[in-house]
Amino acid sequence: MDDTIVAISTSLGVGAISIVRVSGTDAIEIVNSIFKGKDLTKVKSHTINYGHIIYKGEVIDEVLVSVMRAPKTYTKEDIVEINCHGGISTTNKVLEALIESGARQAEPGEFTKRAFLNGRIDLTESEAVMDLIESKSDIERRLALQNESGALKEMITKYRDKLKDLISHIEVNIDYPEYYDIEVVDDKKINDSLDYLIKELKHLIKESEGKKIIKTGIKTVIVGRPNVGKSSILNKLLNYNKAIVTDIEGTTRDIVEGDIYIDGIHLNMIDTAGIRKTDNKIEKIGVEKSLSLIDDADLVLVVLDESKLLTKEDKEILDKTKNKTSIVVLNKSDLTKKINENDLKGRNVVETNTVDEKGLESLKNEIRTLFNLDKIEVLDYTYLSSARSLALARKALSSLESAKESAITNSPIDLLEIDIKDAFDDLGEITGETASDEIIDNLFKNFCVGK
Repeated sequence: MDDTIVAISTSLGVGAISIVRVSGTDAIEIVNSIFKGKDLTKVKSHTINYGHIIYKGEVIDEVLVSVMRAPKTYTKEDIVEINCHGGISTTNKVLEALIESGARQAEPGEFTKRAFLNGRIDLTESEAVMDLIESKSDIERRLALQNESGALKEMITKYRDKLKDLISHIEVNIDYPEYYDIEVVDDKKINDSLDYLIKELKHLIKESEGKKIIKTGIKTVIVGRPNVGKSSILNKLLNYNKAIVTDIEGTTRDIVEGDIYIDGIHLNMIDTAGIRKTDNKIEKIGVEKSLSLIDDADLVLVVLDESKLLTKEDKEILDKTKNKTSIVVLNKSDLTKKINENDLKGRNVVETNTVDEKGLESLKNEIRTLFNLDKIEVLDYTYLSSARSLALARKALSSLESAKESAITNSPIDLLEIDIKDAFDDLGEITGETASDEIIDNLFKNFCVGK
């Protein structure tokens, strides 16, 4: 981290303003070498300075330059941000001038990686930064902001302190059994401590699994035979005509996707090709893709035309989805009902239509009920937001449960201690205290350039 990095931190395109960020020991000197205005090496920290970027005798742009001196910066290094006029050509020209003046193009997530390596944030806060950037709803934003503030780091640190305390007492009793003035760690104390620690970790995992849906959303696949109204349902939910709707069977031959939100929870809606036997090569590929999507879906909407009796194809689709989280949507409720609901016993069933303004309210309400959307507790915004941290927490829980089993069976105490230390290390990997360089590098590769 001895060099100075640079990247465009705003989306590249036409806009009012673009920001080019520079961080490192020589950040101020490098920018100052192409800046005409005040001498940036002499201005106060956290000031904005007006001037021009001039390179090879050419005025590149009229800019505002923010100078922020270490250590009170995002990376804890000197940072300079150049606010230039938005536009691909201008922004790239400023970036080019900085690189040719001595800065290096930053790698994805390298600014945040430096913030981590310099001790300003931990891995949970780093992940929360990306969650905040990618948040699409207010509830996602609030959850990300809470973790970005360090709440999860504080929780994990306090929990590890309790593990450390238990490990210390065990080690003292192993190494100095002859001393009478130390606190004796007997079976009851170990069991009580492990019971408490397991209960607390289980609670955190359960809460995190419940809130995971807020971040990942619900992958929702709409399936059914041709002309039952799948595309009409998608269009109605999206409030615009995304999918083509006609009376001709097999109109939808590839997947059509769209996003909706119910109670702040994101649903990725996927309309699929009508499932039927066909000799049309292209349509056949679409049908095969529809069937494959069912396996990966969090929710399957099985659409049936309730104005017609169940067909053989309907029954095959129902059988294919019987073990999935699904809702049977009896569409076209505005027409005369012919379907026999006795054939749908044991399934979640709703009646809908795409004619009435509130024709899909029953479907939305069933989704709310099925996923408890109206009961998602968001008062406590502290949770494990990534698959990585959740997997590590489960691994730590498994180690503690193994330690508990060893305590019950009176196994040697040093074996029990190994399991507790494993849990301590796994939780340390969540915050980054015990994470390897490879894990850290892979995590930041998923960040956008300039952050």
